[in-house]
This record gives sequence, C-alpha cells and structure tokens, in this order.
Amino acid sequence: MILRALAGLSDVAGEFDGFILDLWGLVHDGATAYPCSAETFRSLKAAGKKTLLLSNAPRRARVLVDAMTRMGIPRDLYGEVLSSGEATREALIARKDPGFAGLGKRAYHLGPERDCSVFEDTHIELVPAVAAAEFIVNTGLDGLDDVVEDYSDVLESGARARLPMVCANPDMLVIRDNKPVVCAGALARRYETLGGVVVYRGKPDPAVYELAVAKLGVDRGRVAVVGDALETDIKGANAAGLKSIWCTGGIHAEALGTRYGVPADPARATALARAEGHVPSAIIPGFLW
Repeated sequence: MILRALAGLSDVAGEFDGFILDLWGLVHDGATAYPCSAETFRSLKAAGKKTLLLSNAPRRARVLVDAMTRMGIPRDLYGEVLSSGEATREALIARKDPGFAGLGKRAYHLGPERDCSVFEDTHIELVPAVAAAEFIVNTGLDGLDDVVEDYSDVLESGARARLPMVCANPDMLVIRDNKPVVCAGALARRYETLGGVVVYRGKPDPAVYELAVAKLGVDRGRVAVVGDALETDIKGANAAGLKSIWCTGGIHAEALGTRYGVPADPARATALARAEGHVPSAIIPGFLW
C-alpha cells in the first residue's frame, strides 16, 4: 500500500489535536528557518492545535528557543520544548535511571563548548583528559566539517578504560545549509564497535514520546509526530504507538530525489521507508500548512 501524501498539515487538521514536531530538517536547517515555518506555526495556533517541539539537540531547551527567536519564529507561536540535552541533564541530576546511577562525578566532555549547558547544576566535574574521567558525555563533534575518524584517539582510549558513555544526541547525521553534518550518534555507534557501553537520551526512545504526550495534554490517539528522520522520528513514534508524518524534504531528500517543499514520489518514499523498517502514517514535503 502506497503512503498517503499530504500537501500540508491542513489536510489532517481535523484528525489531530496535537503535534509533536521535530526541529532540524523540518522547521529549520540548523541556521535558517524554512520559509513557511513561522506561518505554519501561526496556522496551527489559529486552528487551536497544541504543539510541542522535540529535538535531539544536545543542549538545554532554552537554547533552542533562543535560536528559534533569532530565526524569526516568535516564542508565542508554539508550546512546550523538549530536547535530548534537557533529558540528559535531568538524568545526570536525578541518577535514578540504571544507566546513570553509577556514573560517578568526573566526566570528559566529548563535544563543543556550546553544549555545556547540559552540565548546569549537575555538580559534575569536567576533566581535561579521558584518563582522569569516570565516564564520557558525548554531545557531538567540535567542527561542522569534522568526521568520526578525527576522534579515534579519544574513543579508543575510553573504550580501553571501559568508561561508559552518555550520548546526548542519538542522531547520526543532520543537514545544515544543504550539507551533511555528523552528529553525536555516529561517535556513539563507533564507540560501541570498540566495545564501549553507551546510554542514549532522546529520540527514538519511546520514553521521551510518553513525556511529550503528557506535556501536550492531548489524547494520544489524536497526536501526530512530524519529523524528517526515519531512524529517530518515525522509529520512535512507531515504538510509542503514535501516528507519524514523515517530512521527505529533510535528511532523506537526496535519497528520494527531491528537496525541501517539493513533494516526493509516494511510491519511492514507501519503498525507502519499508527498506529502513520504519513506516510512517503519511508523508509531507515540508513544514507546510
């Protein structure tokens, strides 16, 4: 059966009361909001729909809000904001999750300084070398042009020392300014191949979707997840038993022979989704009303 193709969210406005929305690849490209994003938020708000932004960003939610404001999307246009960085910080403070309970207090931060908000109020001591650490917190690569191989020494040292790793962004790759950027998830997968143990926070963990639904305050049968990544957005929604709408103009656009805002061939999209094993409820070319 071929996936249902939507021209915009107005096609399903009568079917849903709340939307869990991805950011990178759906609302913006990491630097600039897509042309219709602000207007789509306005239309959703005018239609009385609740929205929650759910991002695998390895930093606190307020940082995402500030970025959206700079991109020209006012704060009053959308509802709650959840990030994988916020979830990581909460787990580092609470230490209730089995994966976090025995981590210790000395961490090596594998990632750029801009992600340090995840450590606020955690009372974790950041150490300058893997040898001095009890665990690693991975928020990603320092430079936009960096590749996984640039971090081989750190990953191999951590694996030899049997240091557990916390991955604050399960994404493998995102598209920024139409260019692929490697994310923390790729470093974590390499660490696992070296024998390292990784605990992930963020999509596609079903638990983060349960929290999102609770914050929305909408019957789960009337909630749709909208995102561009099959491996995180659609996989996570399926695991949580939620309906999902796949934005084909994001990370998979090249594989589908399309671009943001241009409808993908439904048959081609269906074939790719089935091949990946994460099939959405419908497809949409961008964050359009």
